[in-house]
Amino acid sequence: MNNIPVIDLADFRSNDPELRQKFVASLGKAYEEVGFVAVKNHGISDDLISALYKDVQHFFSLPIEIKDKYKKPELAGQRGYTSFGTEHAKGYDAPDLKEFFQLGQIADIEVQLKEQYPDNVFVDEIPGFTPTMIAAYKAFEKSGKSLLQAIAIFLDLDQHYFDNYVHNGNSILRAIYYPPIVQEPKSAIRAEQHEDINLITLLVGASADGLQILSMQGDWVPVTSLPDQIVVNVGDMLQRLTNNRLKSTTHRVVNPSKENWHTPRYSIPFFLHPKSNMSLACLDSCITAANPKAYSDYTAGEYLDERLLEIGLKK
Repeated sequence: MNNIPVIDLADFRSNDPELRQKFVASLGKAYEEVGFVAVKNHGISDDLISALYKDVQHFFSLPIEIKDKYKKPELAGQRGYTSFGTEHAKGYDAPDLKEFFQLGQIADIEVQLKEQYPDNVFVDEIPGFTPTMIAAYKAFEKSGKSLLQAIAIFLDLDQHYFDNYVHNGNSILRAIYYPPIVQEPKSAIRAEQHEDINLITLLVGASADGLQILSMQGDWVPVTSLPDQIVVNVGDMLQRLTNNRLKSTTHRVVNPSKENWHTPRYSIPFFLHPKSNMSLACLDSCITAANPKAYSDYTAGEYLDERLLEIGLKK
């Protein structure tokens, strides 16, 4: 974990005020300076992660005609399967070399949210796939809520500032597959440089190397999480809310060395989104003479729609 701070979520969940405050300070400093942290004792069990990767690998090994049954282009890639080469990074025309499957909110949705959130897509061929994805979704959501509580304290907000916004929020669990490279690629990049849209992203360790982040010094730094850690980064919504105080770090996925072209890569990020009606207007406490307001007022839903258009998922 070169240059990526490591924190222990058990410290924040403890009853020790000193450990909690140390956690908050370390997390806030990392998000001001780096934008990424590695988290130990994150609450997502090894057994669940193992089952998740097993089922995800099984799904992507299915014939394309079966996977295509689960495509829902009218949902802008927010549920079900999205085929290879569909999505591209904001500002880039070349598609990313990946395909993915997405699961959305599965909590007890308020009536008014049922119209906003499409039904999830259930995979018939793999009995354990959907239940495992749902279990992982809930585990990631719980851990993300704790991390946002620590962020709220760091920002001098009420600890539970984000709770209601992310409860039944528009979060997404995405299983990504980067197929083996079978011919000389046009680019060294599997997924072009980008920033995430959401509040924070929780990423369980990928099956192969390739993730890099852009440091404050302008260098690309490889990130490979250890087996007992997840990587958590700031997204654009949180950067916008904090008027650039917390950094949404640019990252990308690069191709492996030629001798490893035959190696596929699996990655499973959880994009923690709030409800669409949450205001992303810059917090007053983050606006100063030295740091004037940098963004116009947006809701989370408006911002998400704009980005989905920019990356080619919404037409």
